[in-house]
Amino acid sequence: MVYKVIGLMSGSSLDGLDIAYVQLEEVRGQWSFEILNADCITYSEKWAHDLRYADTMHVGDFLKLHTAYGRYLGEKVNEFIQQNDLEHKLHFIASHGHTVFHDPAGNTTGQIGDGAVIAAVTALPVISELRAMDVALGGQGAPIVPIGDKLLFGGYDYLLNIGGIANVTVRSESAQAGQANGGAPALVAFDVCAANQVLNALAEREGKDMDEDGAIARSGTLLPGMLDQLNELAYYSQLPPKSLSNEDARNMLLPTLLESENSNMDLLHTATVHIAQQIARAVAAHPHSKEQASMLVTGGGAFNGFLVEQLNKELAELNISVVVPDAQVVKFKEALVMALIGTLRWREEINVLSSVTGASRDSVGGALWIG
Repeated sequence: MVYKVIGLMSGSSLDGLDIAYVQLEEVRGQWSFEILNADCITYSEKWAHDLRYADTMHVGDFLKLHTAYGRYLGEKVNEFIQQNDLEHKLHFIASHGHTVFHDPAGNTTGQIGDGAVIAAVTALPVISELRAMDVALGGQGAPIVPIGDKLLFGGYDYLLNIGGIANVTVRSESAQAGQANGGAPALVAFDVCAANQVLNALAEREGKDMDEDGAIARSGTLLPGMLDQLNELAYYSQLPPKSLSNEDARNMLLPTLLESENSNMDLLHTATVHIAQQIARAVAAHPHSKEQASMLVTGGGAFNGFLVEQLNKELAELNISVVVPDAQVVKFKEALVMALIGTLRWREEINVLSSVTGASRDSVGGALWIG
């Protein structure tokens, strides 16, 4: 079967709305993909502000934002369809929305961007609320990308996404406990640490949206005492399944960094090294037995040359090589996987893995709105 789907993703770094028009094909249980068209729509200053602080709004204003953002998504999809001549060429839209609240301990997660409004604006079927069922089943609701790691990127031992939050999917001997499908290991995945949202916040002190290629961090020097302090955070000693809300991620590192009197260059350098070290420590707890294992790295952090250099340095001791794919996969992997998750929901097949989230069972997540 062939499916042509638009996947929508808005991440915690708030760099913009990712739209990917993809072709997914399933033949005898084997999936393949092609990203046919893709774009990242940069948020206006107001949209970025409203999304960042949505959880502080009065309930009435919050609900209005939920529907307004749904209309925004629908309008951007319509523009994308027109620009790329996609009328009558796609089956449905899969929308992640934007996470504004995440408290799995309280069985609650919230992604705004009303699916009904998207369907009304586009006159297309829409699948949204992708995390809700897993959380209702006692899971973390995150990460949900590992189903894509399993079905679309099966050739890698480790899969790392460096967005506002860094998360990793592991396929190694230590994941053998949940074996299925004739001995293939179950996946383990979890949020590692805050990433781009911390680096971006420090770059903003230099008047920049981001530390492009890690240039500012590269010009700084390591602060060993600060590094030790960051590495001792309690979250890092927790075992998976575990996940971070945007607020948790910001509060882990930013207060310590922003209150420091050290130079911003040195803080960026140290924060970048810290991220690389925590990723290495996370995967070291899930060892491989190969002579050389591989890690696929995607997300905006894959374009940070200094961060990738530090990651290579840390992972070399673990015999893990870093693979950065072509720019389109780096940028739009999450939107691609949202399209896959929507397609599995359309087929009424499992699209969220309990081995990853800690839910009571695997689930078919997503609400369907007929446009």
